Amino acid sequence: MSHPNLPFYTPLHLLHLELNARMVPFSGWEMPVQYGGIGKEHQAVRQHAGLFDISHMGKFVLSGHHLIEQLQYLVPSDLSGLKPGEAQYTVLLNPNAGIIDDLIIYYQGINDAGAQCIVTIVNASTAAKDRDWLQAHLDLSQINFQDLSLTQTLIAVQGPEAVQMLQKFVQEDLSMIKRFGHLEATVLGQSGFLARTGYTGEDGFEVMVPPEVGVELWRSLLAQNVLPCGLGARDTLRLEAAMALYGQDIDEQTTPLEAGLAWVVHLDRKGDFIGRSRLEAQKQSGVSRRLVGLRLEGRNIARHGYPIFYDGEPVGTVTSGTLSPTLGYPIALGYVRSDLSKLNQSVEVEIRGKTYPAIVVKRPFYKSLQ
Repeated sequence: MSHPNLPFYTPLHLLHLELNARMVPFSGWEMPVQYGGIGKEHQAVRQHAGLFDISHMGKFVLSGHHLIEQLQYLVPSDLSGLKPGEAQYTVLLNPNAGIIDDLIIYYQGINDAGAQCIVTIVNASTAAKDRDWLQAHLDLSQINFQDLSLTQTLIAVQGPEAVQMLQKFVQEDLSMIKRFGHLEATVLGQSGFLARTGYTGEDGFEVMVPPEVGVELWRSLLAQNVLPCGLGARDTLRLEAAMALYGQDIDEQTTPLEAGLAWVVHLDRKGDFIGRSRLEAQKQSGVSRRLVGLRLEGRNIARHGYPIFYDGEPVGTVTSGTLSPTLGYPIALGYVRSDLSKLNQSVEVEIRGKTYPAIVVKRPFYKSLQ
Protein backbone atom coordinates (compact mmCIF):
# COMPACT_ATOMS: atom_id res chain seq x y z
CA MET A 1 0.00 0.00 0.00
CA SER A 2 2.97 2.32 0.58
CA HIS A 3 6.74 2.31 0.91
CA PRO A 4 8.72 3.08 4.07
CA ASN A 5 9.02 6.80 4.88
CA LEU A 6 6.55 7.70 2.13
CA PRO A 7 2.81 8.48 2.19
CA PHE A 8 0.21 5.77 1.93
CA TYR A 9 -0.84 4.93 -1.62
CA THR A 10 -4.42 4.01 -2.46
CA PRO A 11 -5.04 0.83 -4.49
CA LEU A 12 -5.69 3.11 -7.49
CA HIS A 13 -2.35 4.94 -7.22
CA LEU A 14 -0.81 3.49 -10.41
CA LEU A 15 -3.98 4.32 -12.35
CA HIS A 16 -3.64 7.97 -11.31
CA LEU A 17 -0.06 8.00 -12.56
CA GLU A 18 -1.22 6.45 -15.86
CA LEU A 19 -3.63 9.39 -16.22
CA ASN A 20 -0.85 11.91 -15.47
CA ALA A 21 -2.64 13.17 -12.38
CA ARG A 22 -0.90 15.86 -10.36
CA MET A 23 -0.25 14.13 -7.05
CA VAL A 24 -0.01 15.89 -3.68
CA PRO A 25 0.44 14.77 -0.07
CA PHE A 26 -2.86 14.82 1.82
CA SER A 27 -3.42 13.57 5.37
CA GLY A 28 -0.58 11.08 5.09
CA TRP A 29 -1.63 9.85 1.64
CA GLU A 30 -0.43 10.69 -1.86
CA MET A 31 -3.58 11.79 -3.67
CA PRO A 32 -4.53 13.23 -7.09
CA VAL A 33 -5.40 16.93 -6.84
CA GLN A 34 -6.35 17.17 -10.53
CA TYR A 35 -6.09 15.40 -13.86
CA GLY A 36 -7.10 17.69 -16.73
CA GLY A 37 -8.00 20.79 -14.72
CA ILE A 38 -10.18 21.60 -11.71
CA GLY A 39 -12.72 23.62 -13.70
CA LYS A 40 -13.27 20.86 -16.26
CA GLU A 41 -13.62 18.22 -13.55
CA HIS A 42 -15.99 20.40 -11.51
CA GLN A 43 -18.30 20.97 -14.47
CA ALA A 44 -18.28 17.27 -15.38
CA VAL A 45 -19.77 16.49 -11.96
CA ARG A 46 -22.34 19.29 -12.18
CA GLN A 47 -23.43 18.39 -15.72
CA HIS A 48 -22.63 14.70 -16.29
CA ALA A 49 -20.63 12.43 -13.96
CA GLY A 50 -17.27 12.39 -12.24
CA LEU A 51 -15.17 9.72 -10.56
CA PHE A 52 -13.22 10.23 -7.32
CA ASP A 53 -10.74 8.02 -5.50
CA ILE A 54 -11.61 8.54 -1.83
CA SER A 55 -9.86 5.43 -0.57
CA HIS A 56 -7.86 7.60 1.85
CA MET A 57 -10.93 8.02 4.06
CA GLY A 58 -11.32 6.00 7.26
CA LYS A 59 -13.59 2.95 6.95
CA PHE A 60 -14.79 1.19 10.10
CA VAL A 61 -17.19 -1.75 10.40
CA LEU A 62 -18.70 -2.37 13.84
CA SER A 63 -21.04 -5.03 15.19
CA GLY A 64 -22.42 -5.83 18.62
CA HIS A 65 -25.60 -6.59 20.56
CA HIS A 66 -25.95 -3.09 22.07
CA LEU A 67 -23.99 -1.17 19.45
CA ILE A 68 -26.52 1.60 18.70
CA GLU A 69 -27.14 2.11 22.41
CA GLN A 70 -23.40 2.61 22.97
CA LEU A 71 -23.02 4.91 19.96
CA GLN A 72 -25.91 7.05 21.25
CA TYR A 73 -23.64 8.32 24.04
CA LEU A 74 -20.95 9.45 21.57
CA VAL A 75 -23.04 11.61 19.19
CA PRO A 76 -25.73 14.31 19.64
CA SER A 77 -28.00 12.70 17.03
CA ASP A 78 -30.71 10.19 17.90
CA LEU A 79 -29.74 6.92 16.20
CA SER A 80 -32.53 4.85 17.77
CA GLY A 81 -34.92 5.29 14.87
CA LEU A 82 -32.51 4.17 12.15
CA LYS A 83 -33.87 1.32 10.06
CA PRO A 84 -31.66 -1.12 8.13
CA GLY A 85 -30.43 0.60 4.98
CA GLU A 86 -30.69 4.10 6.51
CA ALA A 87 -27.87 6.43 7.56
CA GLN A 88 -27.27 9.47 9.77
CA TYR A 89 -24.76 12.27 9.24
CA THR A 90 -23.52 13.29 12.67
CA VAL A 91 -20.51 14.40 14.71
CA LEU A 92 -18.32 12.94 17.44
CA LEU A 93 -18.08 15.44 20.31
CA ASN A 94 -15.55 16.02 23.08
CA PRO A 95 -16.81 16.92 26.60
CA ASN A 96 -16.88 20.62 25.65
CA ALA A 97 -19.06 19.80 22.61
CA GLY A 98 -16.16 20.49 20.25
CA ILE A 99 -16.30 18.46 17.05
CA ILE A 100 -13.79 15.60 17.01
CA ASP A 101 -14.96 14.70 13.50
CA ASP A 102 -18.01 14.60 11.29
CA LEU A 103 -19.01 11.20 9.94
CA ILE A 104 -21.83 9.15 8.47
CA ILE A 105 -23.20 6.15 10.35
CA TYR A 106 -24.73 3.57 8.01
CA TYR A 107 -27.01 1.15 9.90
CA GLN A 108 -27.08 -2.29 8.27
CA GLY A 109 -29.47 -4.01 10.67
CA ILE A 110 -29.04 -7.20 12.71
CA ASN A 111 -26.84 -10.05 11.50
CA ASP A 112 -27.38 -13.80 11.86
CA ALA A 113 -25.75 -13.73 15.31
CA GLY A 114 -28.27 -11.14 16.52
CA ALA A 115 -25.72 -8.27 16.55
CA GLN A 116 -26.39 -4.78 15.25
CA CYS A 117 -24.06 -3.80 12.40
CA ILE A 118 -22.89 -0.42 11.12
CA VAL A 119 -20.41 0.94 8.61
CA THR A 120 -18.98 4.38 9.30
CA ILE A 121 -16.82 6.50 7.02
CA VAL A 122 -14.64 9.18 8.62
CA ASN A 123 -12.18 11.80 7.44
CA ALA A 124 -8.67 10.72 6.45
CA SER A 125 -7.03 13.40 8.62
CA THR A 126 -8.83 12.16 11.74
CA ALA A 127 -9.12 8.42 11.08
CA ALA A 128 -6.55 7.40 13.71
CA LYS A 129 -7.96 9.86 16.27
CA ASP A 130 -11.51 8.65 15.59
CA ARG A 131 -10.52 5.01 15.89
CA ASP A 132 -8.81 5.66 19.22
CA TRP A 133 -11.78 7.68 20.52
CA LEU A 134 -14.33 5.06 19.51
CA GLN A 135 -12.29 2.20 20.91
CA ALA A 136 -11.78 4.08 24.18
CA HIS A 137 -15.51 4.78 24.60
CA LEU A 138 -17.06 1.54 23.34
CA ASP A 139 -17.12 -1.70 25.30
CA LEU A 140 -14.87 -3.78 23.07
CA SER A 141 -15.79 -6.91 25.01
CA GLN A 142 -19.23 -6.53 23.36
CA ILE A 143 -18.30 -4.72 20.13
CA ASN A 144 -16.35 -6.14 17.19
CA PHE A 145 -14.39 -3.26 15.63
CA GLN A 146 -12.81 -3.64 12.18
CA ASP A 147 -10.62 -0.93 10.64
CA LEU A 148 -10.72 -1.41 6.85
CA SER A 149 -9.04 1.92 6.07
CA LEU A 150 -6.01 0.35 4.40
CA THR A 151 -7.65 -2.74 2.93
CA GLN A 152 -10.63 -1.42 0.94
CA THR A 153 -11.02 0.84 -2.07
CA LEU A 154 -13.57 3.65 -1.81
CA ILE A 155 -14.77 5.27 -5.04
CA ALA A 156 -17.30 8.09 -5.38
CA VAL A 157 -19.32 8.39 -8.60
CA GLN A 158 -21.08 11.75 -8.55
CA GLY A 159 -23.24 13.82 -10.89
CA PRO A 160 -26.65 13.76 -12.63
CA GLU A 161 -25.57 10.79 -14.80
CA ALA A 162 -23.66 8.97 -12.02
CA VAL A 163 -26.32 6.43 -11.09
CA GLN A 164 -26.99 5.29 -14.65
CA MET A 165 -23.24 4.97 -15.29
CA LEU A 166 -22.63 2.94 -12.14
CA GLN A 167 -25.72 0.78 -12.70
CA LYS A 168 -24.00 -0.96 -15.64
CA PHE A 169 -21.62 -2.66 -13.21
CA VAL A 170 -23.99 -3.35 -10.29
CA GLN A 171 -26.48 -6.24 -10.21
CA GLU A 172 -29.03 -4.61 -7.87
CA ASP A 173 -31.44 -1.84 -8.97
CA LEU A 174 -29.83 1.40 -7.74
CA SER A 175 -32.91 3.48 -8.55
CA MET A 176 -34.62 1.88 -5.55
CA ILE A 177 -32.06 3.31 -3.11
CA LYS A 178 -33.08 6.63 -1.57
CA ARG A 179 -30.71 9.48 -0.70
CA PHE A 180 -28.61 8.34 2.30
CA GLY A 181 -29.73 4.78 1.67
CA HIS A 182 -27.17 1.99 1.33
CA LEU A 183 -26.89 -1.72 0.64
CA GLU A 184 -24.59 -4.68 0.26
CA ALA A 185 -24.53 -5.13 -3.52
CA THR A 186 -22.86 -7.14 -6.26
CA VAL A 187 -20.28 -5.01 -8.07
CA LEU A 188 -18.66 -6.66 -11.10
CA GLY A 189 -19.68 -10.01 -9.66
CA GLN A 190 -18.14 -9.33 -6.24
CA SER A 191 -19.65 -8.21 -2.93
CA GLY A 192 -19.43 -4.50 -2.16
CA PHE A 193 -20.96 -1.76 0.00
CA LEU A 194 -22.79 1.05 -1.83
CA ALA A 195 -24.23 4.23 -0.31
CA ARG A 196 -26.21 6.99 -2.02
CA THR A 197 -24.15 9.69 -0.37
CA GLY A 198 -21.42 12.08 -1.47
CA TYR A 199 -19.60 15.33 -0.90
CA THR A 200 -20.42 17.27 -4.06
CA GLY A 201 -24.03 18.43 -3.78
CA GLU A 202 -25.00 16.06 -6.61
CA ASP A 203 -26.63 12.65 -6.75
CA GLY A 204 -24.37 9.63 -6.79
CA PHE A 205 -22.92 6.70 -4.87
CA GLU A 206 -19.91 5.89 -2.78
CA VAL A 207 -18.67 2.35 -3.40
CA MET A 208 -16.48 0.31 -1.03
CA VAL A 209 -14.97 -2.81 -2.59
CA PRO A 210 -11.77 -4.85 -2.36
CA PRO A 211 -8.76 -3.34 -4.22
CA GLU A 212 -8.89 -5.60 -7.27
CA VAL A 213 -12.60 -4.83 -7.78
CA GLY A 214 -11.91 -1.13 -7.28
CA VAL A 215 -9.28 -1.15 -10.02
CA GLU A 216 -11.65 -2.92 -12.41
CA LEU A 217 -14.55 -0.59 -11.56
CA TRP A 218 -12.36 2.51 -12.03
CA ARG A 219 -11.20 1.29 -15.45
CA SER A 220 -14.76 0.32 -16.43
CA LEU A 221 -16.15 3.75 -15.56
CA LEU A 222 -13.30 5.49 -17.38
CA ALA A 223 -14.21 3.41 -20.44
CA GLN A 224 -17.74 4.87 -20.17
CA ASN A 225 -16.20 8.39 -20.36
CA VAL A 226 -16.81 9.17 -16.70
CA LEU A 227 -14.23 11.85 -15.97
CA PRO A 228 -11.66 11.25 -13.22
CA CYS A 229 -11.67 14.09 -10.68
CA GLY A 230 -9.20 15.07 -7.97
CA LEU A 231 -9.21 16.72 -4.58
CA GLY A 232 -9.27 20.19 -6.15
CA ALA A 233 -12.68 19.72 -7.77
CA ARG A 234 -13.92 17.84 -4.71
CA ASP A 235 -13.17 20.96 -2.66
CA THR A 236 -14.87 23.46 -5.00
CA LEU A 237 -17.90 21.17 -5.34
CA ARG A 238 -18.35 20.67 -1.60
CA LEU A 239 -17.91 24.40 -0.94
CA GLU A 240 -20.65 25.32 -3.44
CA ALA A 241 -22.86 22.84 -1.55
CA ALA A 242 -21.70 24.47 1.75
CA MET A 243 -20.50 21.16 3.15
CA ALA A 244 -18.05 21.58 6.01
CA LEU A 245 -14.41 20.55 5.65
CA TYR A 246 -13.01 19.15 8.88
CA GLY A 247 -9.97 21.09 10.09
CA GLN A 248 -11.10 24.26 8.30
CA ASP A 249 -14.82 24.90 8.84
CA ILE A 250 -15.23 22.69 11.90
CA ASP A 251 -12.80 21.46 14.55
CA GLU A 252 -12.49 20.64 18.25
CA GLN A 253 -12.99 24.32 19.18
CA THR A 254 -16.30 24.44 17.26
CA THR A 255 -19.67 23.19 18.46
CA PRO A 256 -22.36 21.97 16.06
CA LEU A 257 -24.65 24.85 17.10
CA GLU A 258 -21.98 27.36 16.06
CA ALA A 259 -21.30 25.49 12.81
CA GLY A 260 -24.86 25.51 11.50
CA LEU A 261 -25.30 21.84 12.36
CA ALA A 262 -28.14 22.26 14.86
CA TRP A 263 -30.13 19.78 12.76
CA VAL A 264 -27.89 16.92 13.95
CA VAL A 265 -28.42 17.86 17.63
CA HIS A 266 -31.49 16.08 19.04
CA LEU A 267 -31.60 17.30 22.64
CA ASP A 268 -35.32 16.59 23.03
CA ARG A 269 -35.20 13.09 21.58
CA LYS A 270 -32.44 11.37 23.53
CA GLY A 271 -30.75 11.09 26.90
CA ASP A 272 -27.26 11.97 28.00
CA PHE A 273 -24.32 12.11 25.60
CA ILE A 274 -20.82 13.52 25.62
CA GLY A 275 -20.99 17.33 25.27
CA ARG A 276 -24.72 17.60 26.07
CA SER A 277 -24.38 20.08 28.95
CA ARG A 278 -22.41 22.56 26.81
CA LEU A 279 -24.97 22.34 24.01
CA GLU A 280 -27.84 22.85 26.46
CA ALA A 281 -26.10 25.96 27.81
CA GLN A 282 -25.50 27.29 24.28
CA LYS A 283 -29.09 26.65 23.29
CA GLN A 284 -30.32 28.56 26.33
CA SER A 285 -27.95 31.54 26.14
CA GLY A 286 -27.28 31.55 22.39
CA VAL A 287 -23.95 31.18 20.61
CA SER A 288 -21.49 34.06 20.31
CA ARG A 289 -20.52 33.24 16.72
CA ARG A 290 -22.01 31.45 13.75
CA LEU A 291 -20.78 29.96 10.50
CA VAL A 292 -22.19 31.93 7.55
CA GLY A 293 -22.00 31.93 3.79
CA LEU A 294 -20.42 34.97 2.15
CA ARG A 295 -20.55 36.33 -1.39
CA LEU A 296 -17.80 38.70 -2.48
CA GLU A 297 -17.75 41.14 -5.35
CA GLY A 298 -15.63 40.95 -8.48
CA ARG A 299 -12.77 38.45 -8.39
CA ASN A 300 -11.80 39.00 -4.76
CA ILE A 301 -11.28 35.50 -3.39
CA ALA A 302 -11.32 35.01 0.37
CA ARG A 303 -9.15 32.18 1.67
CA HIS A 304 -8.89 30.21 4.90
CA GLY A 305 -7.72 32.39 7.79
CA TYR A 306 -8.54 35.78 6.23
CA PRO A 307 -10.04 38.17 8.82
CA ILE A 308 -13.61 39.49 8.57
CA PHE A 309 -14.35 43.10 9.65
CA TYR A 310 -17.40 45.17 10.46
CA ASP A 311 -17.19 48.90 11.11
CA GLY A 312 -13.40 48.64 11.14
CA GLU A 313 -13.42 45.99 13.91
CA PRO A 314 -12.43 42.32 13.47
CA VAL A 315 -15.56 40.19 13.91
CA GLY A 316 -14.60 36.80 12.50
CA THR A 317 -12.51 34.65 10.20
CA VAL A 318 -12.92 33.03 6.80
CA THR A 319 -12.68 29.24 6.94
CA SER A 320 -13.05 28.29 3.24
CA GLY A 321 -13.25 30.28 0.03
CA THR A 322 -13.02 29.96 -3.74
CA LEU A 323 -14.20 31.41 -7.03
CA SER A 324 -17.31 29.31 -7.66
CA PRO A 325 -16.97 27.58 -11.06
CA THR A 326 -20.73 27.09 -11.32
CA LEU A 327 -21.89 30.51 -10.12
CA GLY A 328 -19.03 32.60 -11.50
CA TYR A 329 -18.41 34.70 -8.38
CA PRO A 330 -16.38 34.30 -5.16
CA ILE A 331 -17.97 32.46 -2.25
CA ALA A 332 -16.73 31.71 1.25
CA LEU A 333 -17.64 30.23 4.61
CA GLY A 334 -16.60 31.95 7.79
CA TYR A 335 -17.45 32.59 11.43
CA VAL A 336 -18.83 35.98 12.44
CA ARG A 337 -20.37 37.45 15.58
CA SER A 338 -23.90 36.11 15.94
CA ASP A 339 -25.47 39.58 15.62
CA LEU A 340 -23.88 39.84 12.15
CA SER A 341 -25.05 36.44 10.89
CA LYS A 342 -28.40 37.45 9.39
CA LEU A 343 -28.94 37.28 5.62
CA ASN A 344 -27.85 40.30 3.57
CA GLN A 345 -25.62 41.57 6.39
CA SER A 346 -22.70 43.55 4.94
CA VAL A 347 -19.17 42.88 6.21
CA GLU A 348 -15.66 43.22 4.81
CA VAL A 349 -12.92 40.65 4.24
CA GLU A 350 -9.25 41.54 4.41
CA ILE A 351 -7.37 40.18 1.40
CA ARG A 352 -3.63 40.89 1.22
CA GLY A 353 -3.84 43.98 3.40
CA LYS A 354 -6.94 45.55 1.81
CA THR A 355 -10.59 45.11 2.78
CA TYR A 356 -13.29 44.19 0.27
CA PRO A 357 -17.08 44.12 0.70
CA ALA A 358 -18.94 40.87 1.29
CA ILE A 359 -22.53 40.00 2.07
CA VAL A 360 -24.01 37.17 4.15
CA VAL A 361 -26.00 34.86 1.84
CA LYS A 362 -28.10 31.72 2.21
CA ARG A 363 -26.40 28.32 2.23
CA PRO A 364 -25.92 26.19 0.24
CA PHE A 365 -24.61 28.51 -2.44
CA TYR A 366 -25.61 25.94 -5.07
CA LYS A 367 -28.38 23.33 -4.94
CA SER A 368 -28.83 20.58 -7.48
CA LEU A 369 -32.15 20.51 -9.31
CA GLN A 370 -32.38 16.74 -8.74
